[in-house]
Amino acid sequence: MLHRRALLAAGLGIAALPRPAFAQAPALPAGAPALPYRRHAVRTPDGVEIAAYEYGNPQGQPILLIHGYMQAALSWDRQLRDPALARDFRMVAYDIRGHGNSAKPEGDQFYKPGKVWADEVKAVIDTLGLQRPVVVGWSYGGRIMGDYLNAHGQGAIGAMNWVCATASVSDPTRFGRAARLIGPNAAGSADMATAIDSTIAFLRACFEIQPSASDFETMLAFNAMVPRHVRLGLGGRPLDIEASLKALAIPVLVTHGLHDRIVDVSMARYTASVVPNAKLSIYDNAGHAPFWEDAPRFNRELAELAKSVRR
Repeated sequence: MLHRRALLAAGLGIAALPRPAFAQAPALPAGAPALPYRRHAVRTPDGVEIAAYEYGNPQGQPILLIHGYMQAALSWDRQLRDPALARDFRMVAYDIRGHGNSAKPEGDQFYKPGKVWADEVKAVIDTLGLQRPVVVGWSYGGRIMGDYLNAHGQGAIGAMNWVCATASVSDPTRFGRAARLIGPNAAGSADMATAIDSTIAFLRACFEIQPSASDFETMLAFNAMVPRHVRLGLGGRPLDIEASLKALAIPVLVTHGLHDRIVDVSMARYTASVVPNAKLSIYDNAGHAPFWEDAPRFNRELAELAKSVRR
């Protein structure tokens, strides 16, 4: 785990991580021009530059991966670097606004309206020319997928995967106790020590099966890259997407860890009950990050979903 001073340096002075991969990935040779991904700069309608990263087979079925609160495109490392997925699918992950290498403008107008999130997703799809992508949303990514559905509908989407994802805020029992770690008195606190301690605790709470020390350091670094105004901007947004969920006529997979301490498994059961013909997949030994904690199973199920898309 990073020392506090190192965490402060990551949050205040680092513009980018030294490499786009976790500890198990081989280092690039010194001076090598090639990276394992193709970088894209996407401009949203409200002028925010989004950093997107493309992996895998350029001719394959597109998969668009949307991470959660205080996370980054690197969260999907175990999918983006999976040889079988890379062989068959065109995978795109991006840093949502305010996160990772994407722009971090100040002002609630960039974070509170659902339309800006919906248009951000659409800008990524349109700029990269993703044809009927499988859209995968983790945690807060569920809010973003809901914003997209409300604004643009399902017509351009091939399938959806809700991963420990927020689909409603009407029932507080659908959230775990660890959700309190992201509030204005916790990870969003003006007190730096409180914000740091809460960020560490929140990241720990994302996993039932804890990552290695090295991987946790990387994750903590990209959590620290999210400034306070962004953390606060993402909070308190309304979410009313039940009508959009009920209208879905595309393949939908709802994935959740049984031991999720941030978004309770009851959220997944609600989502699966509302979406017509949704498939529910519960991971008995995982927490809030089943795609990391049991990547082989998650990747198999994601591949099955992607292969079900009608082209």
